[in-house]
Amino acid sequence: MRDLAKKAILASGALRLAGDLHAPSAAILMYHSVLPDPAAQADSLGGIIHSEVEFRAQMELLAREFHPLSLDEMVKRFHAGEDLPKRCVVVTFDDGYADNYEVAMPILDRFSIPAAFYATVDCIENKKLPWPSRLRFAFRKTKLTAWSDPLSKSWNLSDPPHREQAYLAACDACCQLSGPAQEEFVKRIEQELMTCLPVELGALMMTYEQLRGLTLHGHVVGSHTMTHPNMAQVKPEDAYRELAESKQRLEQQLGMPINHFSYPCPALSPHWSERTVEQSRALGYETAVTTDSGLARRGDNLLCLKRLRPTKTQPGLRWNLESAFAGRAV
Repeated sequence: MRDLAKKAILASGALRLAGDLHAPSAAILMYHSVLPDPAAQADSLGGIIHSEVEFRAQMELLAREFHPLSLDEMVKRFHAGEDLPKRCVVVTFDDGYADNYEVAMPILDRFSIPAAFYATVDCIENKKLPWPSRLRFAFRKTKLTAWSDPLSKSWNLSDPPHREQAYLAACDACCQLSGPAQEEFVKRIEQELMTCLPVELGALMMTYEQLRGLTLHGHVVGSHTMTHPNMAQVKPEDAYRELAESKQRLEQQLGMPINHFSYPCPALSPHWSERTVEQSRALGYETAVTTDSGLARRGDNLLCLKRLRPTKTQPGLRWNLESAFAGRAV
């Protein structure tokens, strides 16, 4: 019934008319992974995967009914005080999965849609998935029926819902760590659960060569930190290192300035702060995107921009975009 109501509202054109009455803004869409068969990596990547078929349908929709714009062009217009095109969308990808280059980029190029790709540098360099995927795999695949967390609280692992609760508790602890301390925490959990992600799944991450390939196709590459912590939950010096080292490594490898940053949101809230905004400004970042929901408008602080999470279907994406441009909460 709800889907039928949404279809009727969309068909009426009411949302689009309402959107035309608002000042031009940009919907910055947040993607992660695009695979032919999302179920194949569900135990590691979880729900962040879009199917190749659905992603192609969504990009076709954006090209046909909206106005895709590059992140750099959006920023240029903001700085110049120029209005954005009506129904403007900016496509972004977090983490740095190889499928971004192998699967998503050909689709983007086919529809002439520029995108921004934010790389988790330590994962790129060491061919390992971000820690949320490693923990998810360990909790889903362990044969144990109970686990005690670092605070000695016992967790039931006898069924999927309880395993998910334990996994989320581990994420709350891990997101507050970065660098070697984070890696030590993940390895300890894997040892306790007596299972770990197969090493070969590190091939799911991009290489520097692929990152360079993205830029050659006109796409933007930015930083997604070194080790994917919650930047508002780690020590100030650790947050600074995550911002600075990831920028430096990418600039060295790609031979170009890295002006854009994306905040990880692995667990807990908030995931950014005024302190991290000032740190990013001091290091020379021009923009930073968050996972806070909303549109980007002229006058916004470019170092804490909002984004929209795309649904897994083309009709769902259309509804979310039309609703956002019309001023409705998504």
